[in-house]
Amino acid sequence: MAQNLVPTELGELTEQLSEIGSAVAGLSEELREISHGLHPAALGKSGLGPAIKTLARRSTLPVTLDIAAPRRLPETVEVAAYYVVAEALTNAAKHAQASEVIVRINADPGFLNLLVRDNGIGGADSDKGSGLIGLIDRVEALGGHMHVASQPGRGTSLHATMPISTD
Repeated sequence: MAQNLVPTELGELTEQLSEIGSAVAGLSEELREISHGLHPAALGKSGLGPAIKTLARRSTLPVTLDIAAPRRLPETVEVAAYYVVAEALTNAAKHAQASEVIVRINADPGFLNLLVRDNGIGGADSDKGSGLIGLIDRVEALGGHMHVASQPGRGTSLHATMPISTD
């Protein structure tokens, strides 16, 4: 955005801002790759609901939350759900041109149901994005499934269902 505000006669500044933006994006991606497998600290302390609320507060987009997970869930389920929401919020802010995101989480006795929906431009393709593929793999590794719906002009929805196992 800063780059777009620079007057055309200051082309060198525009180039410098572009280089800075590229460097920050590269560092962000490296950090994301490093932290991908790490356990989010917020989950260990408070559980899924408070951790998702923290993600929503940090989001650059308004996030409406509807969380009905009154108890702690198995760690693997909480971590997978956390990463689904984190990636969806990141994608909505970075790619979707969305103005809002809705996150719904419902834990019944057997399953965790998770829906993240944005009102952006749509067009997300899980076959092209490694982030979405990684999330699908993470959910399926728990015996769950995740569906991505993203028609152009209609926003993107991620719906994940994961079994809650006490084994």
